[in-house]
Amino acid sequence: MIGQAIYAGAFVAAIGCGLVAGIFFAFSSFVMPALGRIPSEQGVNAMQSINVAVMNVSFLSLFVGTGAICLALLAGSYVWWESPSGKLLLLASLLYLVGCFGVTRTFNIPLNDALAAARPATPEAAALWAHYLDRWTMWNTVRTVAPTASMALFVATLLLKA
Repeated sequence: MIGQAIYAGAFVAAIGCGLVAGIFFAFSSFVMPALGRIPSEQGVNAMQSINVAVMNVSFLSLFVGTGAICLALLAGSYVWWESPSGKLLLLASLLYLVGCFGVTRTFNIPLNDALAAARPATPEAAALWAHYLDRWTMWNTVRTVAPTASMALFVATLLLKA
């Protein structure tokens, strides 16, 4: 019974990781480059708006919900610990938690907070925007790779247990 719950959780976590990776991928691959092509004042305004709009039930449920499932799977990995699946489950969960939550909290949120405090039509905002585009996108790319790898590890876990 517990093994079935872990299997179902890994399935849901794989889907959640894939969706989160897709969102982050979109930002690194074309949203941020597009915002970098427009005048800095417009880019700052647009990203400030995006950072407010992202605080919604659908995104936060996905992002945090996947993290909660990973936390439960992290704790439950001991059930399968004697097989390779247990180690993959642990690694997949840790990778999502550190690579998404950890990176977001440590790097992306402080950058977002600094941008939120900026007045878009100032020279200071233009300088901040240039730094923000580079640093935020780099850390967002880390956030893209982490859930993508987690998804692959969850799928490998499921295939080994099938």
